[in-house]
Amino acid sequence: MTLHGKKIFITGGSRGIGLAIALRAARDGALVAIAAKTVEVNPKLPGTIFTAAEEITAAGGVSLPLQCDLRNEMQIASAVEKAASEFGGIDILINNASAINLTRTDATPAKRFDLMFDVNVRGTFLTSQAALPYLRESGKAGRNPHILNLSPPLSMKPKWFKNHVAYTMAKYGMSMCVLGMSEEFKRDGIAVNALWPRTAIDTAALAMIPGVDTAACRRPEILADSAYLILGRPAGECTGNFFIDEQVLAAEGITDLDHYSVVPGTTDFLEDFFLD
Repeated sequence: MTLHGKKIFITGGSRGIGLAIALRAARDGALVAIAAKTVEVNPKLPGTIFTAAEEITAAGGVSLPLQCDLRNEMQIASAVEKAASEFGGIDILINNASAINLTRTDATPAKRFDLMFDVNVRGTFLTSQAALPYLRESGKAGRNPHILNLSPPLSMKPKWFKNHVAYTMAKYGMSMCVLGMSEEFKRDGIAVNALWPRTAIDTAALAMIPGVDTAACRRPEILADSAYLILGRPAGECTGNFFIDEQVLAAEGITDLDHYSVVPGTTDFLEDFFLD
């Protein structure tokens, strides 16, 4: 299996999980468009679309940095069109960009609520919509088109809502796109799946949440390797799934995951949200 020559569009890929997925694909010689807001260095959040592009090129891929605010539908459409024009199409869409705010109802201001829904739900939907014509062409050409959302399995247990109902609804909105689009796009031969980590992942966004011990986390590369395996599966046979990273790797016989640990030898990990 290889992603060599695959044309990939990743939202929010200037750092963290999105960048890790981009770099894994780049090692195969993929063409990767990074669509994110950050163009200037932020001392609190490392990485810009330009530093990400440099890393992708250094890893062996072809990079295309695209400034894009996922709250703006015109910018989404423009970024997707530029990537398709530059690369000659799009084979894979990774809806990775996400906003998080772990607050209860009375502590969630309207602007934070709107940000999560604009980025997580609306951004995922509109980016998928904009990429759809190119993914259909990819399917017709037999290039195994995939959409992969970084979102959790759906669970209606109240415990996943009670402490951060707005965030849960926003993340589940991404997962509901998987549920609906996987059925809708079957006739086009486009796979639509979700991927979620078993444990918390050490990212800049996580570091901004008070009280999180990153020593009990894994590195983003576990999701990058899991995504790589999913994207290599036949689109017609692999769609509508809510994958967990450990399970994807185990299915390929990969069970020693210690090298993904922030602190090697760790056995007591911080489990991620939404896993029953």
